Amino acid sequence: MKKQVQKIASFTVNHDTLTEGIYISRIDGDVTTYDMRTRIPNAGDYMDNLTMHSFEHMFATYIRSSDIGERVLYFGPMGCQTGFYLLVRGEKHDEVLAAVLDVLGQIVAHDGEIFGNTARECGNYRNLSLESAQAEARRYLAILMAKTNDFRYND
Repeated sequence: MKKQVQKIASFTVNHDTLTEGIYISRIDGDVTTYDMRTRIPNAGDYMDNLTMHSFEHMFATYIRSSDIGERVLYFGPMGCQTGFYLLVRGEKHDEVLAAVLDVLGQIVAHDGEIFGNTARECGNYRNLSLESAQAEARRYLAILMAKTNDFRYND
């Protein structure tokens, strides 16, 4: 007998009303998945691969070096090119938000080479741009600073 396919949690979020922000996507035991939505879904303004890839290198490195670094399990882009997922052990949401804001500021202020920018470190190392990562960090930081972040989707 064929097993019934279940809809995954992220497909149950109303993408017609979703705006930029940081949300709790799900909690599985002691792991919280944060939806770091940097773009409005289905609005035509998507991150290009260069931006997603570059931002991922910078954010992943800085967040793993932050005060919550030991609790970070994963950081990576959404296939729809509208944000990233951050998986963290525990439910100290205000600490996560503070770390995210701090990391975004560090990316904006970063002076030097992009992290992981060699063939040995990355499978597509030529597709990286510090300027693109900084522009995305600056953009997302402004969004988060301009709103109340209660971590709840606005269905």
